Amino acid sequence: MKINSATFIISNTDVSRCPKDNMPEYAFIGRSNVGKSSLINMLTNHKKLAKTSGKPGKTQLINHFKINDAWFLVDLPGYGYAQVSKSKRKTFQSFIKDYFLQRQQLVCSFILVDSRHEPQKIDLEFMQFLGENGVPFGIIFTKADKLGSSTLNKNITKYKKQLLKTWEEVPTHFITSSETDMGRVEVLNFIEQVNTNVAGNFK
Repeated sequence: MKINSATFIISNTDVSRCPKDNMPEYAFIGRSNVGKSSLINMLTNHKKLAKTSGKPGKTQLINHFKINDAWFLVDLPGYGYAQVSKSKRKTFQSFIKDYFLQRQQLVCSFILVDSRHEPQKIDLEFMQFLGENGVPFGIIFTKADKLGSSTLNKNITKYKKQLLKTWEEVPTHFITSSETDMGRVEVLNFIEQVNTNVAGNFK
């Protein structure tokens, strides 16, 4: 898939105010500081589409970007950032939960996981939440350029083993690097394929 246009549409915390366009949506979410904004900018080939920050917890809204006038990329707040107050964290969790449970246009979610770390409980719990509620998702391992290939493969294998303790099979997954564009073609081709498969639902 070639990205010809990527346009910011709206930010909000109310699912009912999300775009009414009948287009497929792909949501990106993960722990704070997982490299989500950098990944979105890499995928869309726009350096400043999503705001990057050295400070975790920057994204605090549901952000819709229209891609190629054909589908939406949705940038969601990171979860698990300790320095966000408990009251705000509950608010984030509430509207994020509402988005996943109520948004009819959502066809796939991408859970971003830092490839440098052991499987994290909060990531596994979020995947479990999506699975229990029938929300399709894939996993995107980020920051692969920070590791040697052997360590990277070892970490991915650990994650697969952990997932297979509760899942019948490992969900669709991608290995990416925002620095080297690794995984860009694979993720975009996957989205293109899903768009083709669900096209009949969005006429």
